[in-house]
Amino acid sequence: MLDIPFQVILPNIDETLTSSVDIEDVPELLAREKVSAVIHSLPSQQEIQWVLGADTVIIKDKKIYGKPQNADEAAEFLKEFQGRTHTVVTAIVLYNGKQKSTTSRVAKTNVTFAPMSDEEIQWYLESGEWHGVAGGYRIQSLASIFIEKIEGSQSCVTGLPIHELYDILKEQNYSILN
Repeated sequence: MLDIPFQVILPNIDETLTSSVDIEDVPELLAREKVSAVIHSLPSQQEIQWVLGADTVIIKDKKIYGKPQNADEAAEFLKEFQGRTHTVVTAIVLYNGKQKSTTSRVAKTNVTFAPMSDEEIQWYLESGEWHGVAGGYRIQSLASIFIEKIEGSQSCVTGLPIHELYDILKEQNYSILN
């Protein structure tokens, strides 16, 4: 969307959570670990200009909802979300290779699901959209029909808060206007 050239590098990190970390700090911690893993995976002689990492978690009742392991767990998540509000927290971390420094931003959005019937939950699960995403739903696709209200940024929920990204880029003197 912003016409920024990029390459996707999937970092190999352990996303196991420890109880010593405040749950709202988890996305920033994991985004930092992803950035570090990518930097360390590149050849040492390679010049690194920028590395951007992001992580998203869903929080409801002081519990983190990560990526469901299977359809049954995704169904459990949706049953807990339907008719209620939860918070999506996404952190982005940008490494500036010239300055050898990182900058981060955290975005939070409240998402309210409408009540859902068991048939609607099953229909959504059969779409397969629950795979590989925090909370087991994609707000930018079929799950949007079940979203009653959002308070905050939809791009936070999709996993890359655009306003916060633009803010970091401006701070780092990276112009998208050229």
